[in-house]
Amino acid sequence: MHTPDYAPAPDLINFQIPAAQAFGTGHHDTTAGCLEVLSAMKASGMRARRIADIGTGTGLLGFAAGKLWPVSQITASDIDPVCADVVHFNATLNSIPVGPMPGEVTMVIADGMEDPLLQMRGPYDILIANILAGPLVDLARDFGASVAPGGSLLLAGLLKGKQESAVRRAYRREGFRLAGRLERGDWAILWFRRRKLI
Repeated sequence: MHTPDYAPAPDLINFQIPAAQAFGTGHHDTTAGCLEVLSAMKASGMRARRIADIGTGTGLLGFAAGKLWPVSQITASDIDPVCADVVHFNATLNSIPVGPMPGEVTMVIADGMEDPLLQMRGPYDILIANILAGPLVDLARDFGASVAPGGSLLLAGLLKGKQESAVRRAYRREGFRLAGRLERGDWAILWFRRRKLI
């Protein structure tokens, strides 16, 4: 029987995510920073009905978003086929409903936004991508087309300095403005908002 590493905290949302074959147990600075920014988004009064977690790994960020916005439709994706079983296992472990309806998580295997379901479910009120700086820059146009006007984009997996500057430039060109920034160790976690249409 698996014993959690930490006792559940009664005033927090608790997840049990075993270290496995996928990234995202919550211990890494980027994942922890994303969880903190998601909490700040919720505290700011943000509403979300459609959320995507691109490069989901273990599913943790998608699960957290689903707990914060419980009537939202969560679409989690990863390029690595191993992640599908990992996400479904973790969903069962944490009593996260899996399926296509609001309040449920749907998992797809996709390279970036290259999946018909990901495209059909957009545009997203919140799109999360905790991946790497190079793919974040490469996906700027696709992510820009997938976030609703006024929607939020949460990006992580990039180092402070040159990587952060390159990512910020790429998303400015796609009509995003920086709404918040968090540092965790050598990493930057960036919260962008897409400009609303006039």
